[in-house]
Amino acid sequence: MDFLTILGLTAATLTTIAFLPQMLQTWRTKSAKDVSYTMLITFMSGLFLWLIYGIYLKSLPVILANSVTFVFNLIILWLKIKYR
Repeated sequence: MDFLTILGLTAATLTTIAFLPQMLQTWRTKSAKDVSYTMLITFMSGLFLWLIYGIYLKSLPVILANSVTFVFNLIILWLKIKYR
């Protein structure tokens, strides 16, 4: 792997795991009252577009980061709806 791919994968890992604490906190407390629907929907729309962009470029870091982060945010959205 070249340096840029490693750099991209490192950035992807950090930005993706940033959502893990929020997802786990929401799951544990069974409360997502402080999470905004507007933020989730807007952010997930951006993630989806980044994913399409990454697929078009065949960029593994972009594809991995945005697909995993999209799933994490989908779980947060589901929890927000479930624990309303």
